[in-house]
Amino acid sequence: MSVGEMLAATVPMARTLKLEFQETSPDKAVVALPDQSDYHNHVGGPHAGAMFTLAESASGAIVLAAFGDQLSRAVPLAVSAEIHYKKLAMGPVTATATLGRPAAEVVAELDAGGRPEFPVAIEMRRADGAVTGEMTVVWTLRPNG
Repeated sequence: MSVGEMLAATVPMARTLKLEFQETSPDKAVVALPDQSDYHNHVGGPHAGAMFTLAESASGAIVLAAFGDQLSRAVPLAVSAEIHYKKLAMGPVTATATLGRPAAEVVAELDAGGRPEFPVAIEMRRADGAVTGEMTVVWTLRPNG
């Protein structure tokens, strides 16, 4: 089971919004939010909460893809998130997440006994390619025990 398949199967909000995990690798995660009138806002596009969930889900997907092999000794947790809505999102929206620090650097900090923090940058685009939003989620790997 891929990271995307696992998230779609186990995260209730991902299922509720019918998020589509198109790519999940340690280098990039791409998640799509289909156009669904049940989740539209007052101007006919995806609600801000749906956009936040889309971006946060993309960030979680890349974190699991990059650090899934560390789950026996650390728990990934979101520390903070900042989102900027840039343009009106209409129709389907795709979020692309990338790590802000090399994974090896984060693991080395964990190996040294630290609790590393690292940013994940997410860009949201509508079908015509226009950037509708940007989000940064800061994650940590909290050592078990």
